[in-house]
Amino acid sequence: MTPSIDDALITKQTLHPGKEYISLKPGTRVKFHFQTRKAYDGQLLDDSRAMSHPMELVLGKKFKLEVWEVIVQKMALNEVAKFTVHKSLVTQYPFISKTLRDVSKNTHERSHCCGMTLQNEGIGYKDLDDLLAKPCDLEFIIELFSIEHPEEYEKERWQMDDAEKMNAQAVLREKGNQLYREKKYKEAEECYCKAVGMIEQLMTKEKPHDEEWLALAKIKVPLLLNYAQCRLLDCDYYAVIEHCTEALDLDKNNIKALFRRAKAHAGAWNPVEARRDFLKAAELDPGLKAAVNKELQALDEGQRIRDAEDKKRLQKLF
Repeated sequence: MTPSIDDALITKQTLHPGKEYISLKPGTRVKFHFQTRKAYDGQLLDDSRAMSHPMELVLGKKFKLEVWEVIVQKMALNEVAKFTVHKSLVTQYPFISKTLRDVSKNTHERSHCCGMTLQNEGIGYKDLDDLLAKPCDLEFIIELFSIEHPEEYEKERWQMDDAEKMNAQAVLREKGNQLYREKKYKEAEECYCKAVGMIEQLMTKEKPHDEEWLALAKIKVPLLLNYAQCRLLDCDYYAVIEHCTEALDLDKNNIKALFRRAKAHAGAWNPVEARRDFLKAAELDPGLKAAVNKELQALDEGQRIRDAEDKKRLQKLF
């Protein structure tokens, strides 16, 4: 599991002994604080505590700075150690550091580092530009404070294989349903949102409208509608319209999608669109006729009130 790296290129000095050595396997999640310095002059480059969050690695996921995977596997839990690493093993560090710094500054825009950008503008941090131009050995002071085996923590989406994503979305859907029944709408919404994301990732691997893609679309539609219902309760009408429209793109005669989109159009005061969707829903399901008539009466009353208000405003002008 350990990346193939010559141990002669790494020197370790224990600063504080840890509690115990724990065998690490692929998928193990480790968390640690770190400081990075240039080995020849001690110049501080990075400190995770100054970044306000520790480093987190999942072993075996081909992290760009492989030497960190090697380092943590030489440590005991709660140990603090200094590692001096040959420059040939840390060529990616300027890019890793840039990413971590950008995240700590809440930089949400994606950065693209092509060769031309680096040549003309650099990475964007002078000390990292210097390190990129003049590579040198680096010192890492590492404090390993958390080790979790794969079965001990909830995997994030990017760590899951396809089968795990299918299972996870089903669990999230049921959890969301339970939270909705408990009127915990915000928490339910988050579950539905995560589940939709997993289904969308699976759909990208299939050819649109093939059997497998359609099966996934069938799962996605009710998740979209559940999410839309949560947003409707929060009066986020245009989000409801967007997600119901997406559901209708997958299932054009979905009655729930039509009715919820109609409610959202009414809330946003798009009366023409609301009336159209209400009537289409009633056409597909005659059992909704009484409910639709009530909604149409509310639209008519809303229009009457707005017309009266407009008339008053016009009278004040003359």
